[in-house]
Amino acid sequence: MNTLPPPASTAIFVAAARAVDAKKFYGAGDSEVHALDGVDVQFEKGKFTAIMGPSGSGKSTLMHCIAGLDSLTGGAVYIGDTDLSQLNDKQLTELRREKVGFIFQAFNLIPTLNALENIMLPLTLGRSKGDQAWIDRVIDTISLRDRLDHRPSELSGGQQQRVAIARALASQPDIIFADEPTGNLDSKTGSEVLTFMRRAVTELGQTIVMVTHDAVAASYADRIVFLADGKIAGEMFAPTAQKVHDYLKHLGE
Repeated sequence: MNTLPPPASTAIFVAAARAVDAKKFYGAGDSEVHALDGVDVQFEKGKFTAIMGPSGSGKSTLMHCIAGLDSLTGGAVYIGDTDLSQLNDKQLTELRREKVGFIFQAFNLIPTLNALENIMLPLTLGRSKGDQAWIDRVIDTISLRDRLDHRPSELSGGQQQRVAIARALASQPDIIFADEPTGNLDSKTGSEVLTFMRRAVTELGQTIVMVTHDAVAASYADRIVFLADGKIAGEMFAPTAQKVHDYLKHLGE
């Protein structure tokens, strides 16, 4: 009796963002620095990806260019199917407001606004009320409903970062970029914040790309992209902190 081969996987990789031969050079002549030197990478929709590498490897530069916060010297970056190099300043601002969320190490909350007003800020700037059911779900996910009327100065560092995460999620962006989001937090609070980010991907279907130097933080991701000297140096799926630590040690050598 003949046995048929198993059916091919029907899973389709959808890139929320990607870079194609991305180059970013600083300076000129002998002092020219190749922060990005021909990077090709895709970030899958609905997944949590970490970007890691030694200091000066180009990880923050890559994130800033894909997020539209900086421009390339050569190559292209895309959010969905949109080539960012084809947008004018106004269009780029609109894209960042409507399709991209940001989480920063320093929280970047407005001190005169309470937690709810900070969460709603991107929608307010876009003159949108947003999806109230979604916003309620986000607020419940970060467990801060009883602190919504508090200003940042009345919140702990971990609570402020959870507000920042909720702000990034509120407008249901296509992709969220996080730059060392636990860098200002102690390990326990950092773990709580990373757990909320993990839940945002698993339970809310968001897409997160995070730059980090921390092997423990990276272990929360589905995939890690490693950079070295402005080039892709490898990737890892289903990472653990120990596997990441060992790989980084090898990368440093």
